[in-house]
Amino acid sequence: MILRAGFDRFLIVPLAASLLASCAVGPDYKVHGAPELGVPDQWSVTAPPQAEDLTRWWRNFDDPILTQLVEQAAAANLDLEQAVARLRQARESLVVSRAALFPSASGSAGVSRTEALRGGGTVITLPDGTVTQTGGGGSSSFSLGLDASYQLDLFGGNRRAVEASKAQFEASGFDYATTLLTVESEVARNYVLARAYQAQLANSRASLAIQDDNLQIAGWRVMAGLVSSLDQEQARASRAQTAAGIPHIEQQYNAAVSRISVLTGQAPGAVKPLLQAVQPIPKGPGQVGAGIPANVLRQRPDVRSAERQLAATTAQIGVAKAQLLPQLNISGSLDTNASSFSNLFDTITGGLFGGISQAIFNAGRLNAQVRSSRAAADGAFAAYRSSVLTALEDIENAVVALRSAEERERQFAIALDASTNSALLARAQYRSGLTDFTTLNTQESALISARNGLVQAHSDRATALIALYDALGGGWDPTSDYTVLATEPRGTN
Repeated sequence: MILRAGFDRFLIVPLAASLLASCAVGPDYKVHGAPELGVPDQWSVTAPPQAEDLTRWWRNFDDPILTQLVEQAAAANLDLEQAVARLRQARESLVVSRAALFPSASGSAGVSRTEALRGGGTVITLPDGTVTQTGGGGSSSFSLGLDASYQLDLFGGNRRAVEASKAQFEASGFDYATTLLTVESEVARNYVLARAYQAQLANSRASLAIQDDNLQIAGWRVMAGLVSSLDQEQARASRAQTAAGIPHIEQQYNAAVSRISVLTGQAPGAVKPLLQAVQPIPKGPGQVGAGIPANVLRQRPDVRSAERQLAATTAQIGVAKAQLLPQLNISGSLDTNASSFSNLFDTITGGLFGGISQAIFNAGRLNAQVRSSRAAADGAFAAYRSSVLTALEDIENAVVALRSAEERERQFAIALDASTNSALLARAQYRSGLTDFTTLNTQESALISARNGLVQAHSDRATALIALYDALGGGWDPTSDYTVLATEPRGTN
């Protein structure tokens, strides 16, 4: 009962002091508005009421295989495993910081026994290791001890440290989301490339079949004495150049498929059977109703991570300034000793001690730490502004790239139609001897170029659309708390 009363008294002192210590040195973090971040007025608009949900933007391409691969990568990608591990580390750092707000206590217990010797003496082993002999009779002794200490957070240094750790923990959650967006867009981009290479391979093989036919016709005309062997050599050279391009396209296709496999947490080539059947390049929606660029500051996780890093470095200024001010420490102990366990609590001794320490001379180290923390906060603010402007740049570039690809699609569609007609006419005229092989070869080359140009334009449009979704921060739910992943590790350890 005496022990309980003494311990309660020991706890009341720091708790009361904590209530009195309501101030915290250092600047309080404030949210920065768009003008402070350098966002132009025309970008600071309100999102439309029917803004598109970008959480699962890849489903807008209406391609089941693309959806399967992106969602598989979100569940199994190894970069995301590393991001979760960093998130868990940040959570434990927060726990460590919070521990400084509470007292620390340690307990000890001991028992010793002496036995009588045959000659009536007693052997006692002293703490220094020497052995001595006393009079007869054996005895036992028991002891318990409790030591506790507490540093009062008079000027809020510990609370600022917790504030910084919490902000860093939240930033780690946004870093995970940033990695998630990168993985999703990278899978989709490589999927588009794989489908584009399939289309280019189909174009090259179709052109190769036509050039085989042209080479045969040129050979017949040479044997008939209608043309010189120049036509046959030109046909042979054109066919070889087309054939030489096929292995390069196959190599690029293999690289894209291998990349998808690794992004989904598998060995290179694992998804080849899934992509073996040739399918067209996914087209995607005609427009993105995402309120461009209204939601960029809220939607982009990298921007929000930079903002949390700024909050953390701002709190660190208070941590550094608190080291310049007096430190109040309280410590106490409770001890009891008895010759029998039943009498252990008959006599309890204890003590309560308080001390104040103040840095007097440290060669400018503590002031330098304050200045260093302020410089870190200035750098974090510049990084925050840079992340905002980079986000706006990404959106601007993606929008322009999308418009450019759409215009090139229209023009290459016209070029393909015209090239197809001119190639058919040139082939018929060459068969009839109405034109030379150079004219035919020129028209065939124009047809190949138009076909591949249209494929590239389709690919560029899909890639630009993916880049726009990524630039807008699509692919995650901004209302979700990704820090919960720290308590639900995806690994096996």
